[in-house]
Amino acid sequence: MITSKQNIKKFIPGIAWFFLVLVLICIPSSNLPDDVGFLKKISFDKWVHAGLFGVLALLFILPVLKFNLTQKQKINYAIKITLSVIVWGLATEFIQKYFITGRFFDWFDWLADSSGALLAFIFCKKRVAI
Repeated sequence: MITSKQNIKKFIPGIAWFFLVLVLICIPSSNLPDDVGFLKKISFDKWVHAGLFGVLALLFILPVLKFNLTQKQKINYAIKITLSVIVWGLATEFIQKYFITGRFFDWFDWLADSSGALLAFIFCKKRVAI
């Protein structure tokens, strides 16, 4: 079980990143730069989504891997974290649709969010040995 103040402190970067993502998704569209030129061609916006949510997943998975848990428990937590990040990505799309001026729900943004979370899980599974 993950408890104690010392263990909770290991999640502070992930919690901070969570709130950074929340702030970024709440920026009205009028305050965002337009996707122009080569940025549009390489779908820069989707790469940003994947990066934001991939880092979010990593910042919660990596501390878990340092705890004194069995391999099965670590994998179980990593899967739960990954799924939580994917659900959070979906929630952010609904937040944008219903609460943020000029923003809308985009399935492809959610797909990019989910891809980032899944890539973080795969990275941890292959490189960090969970």
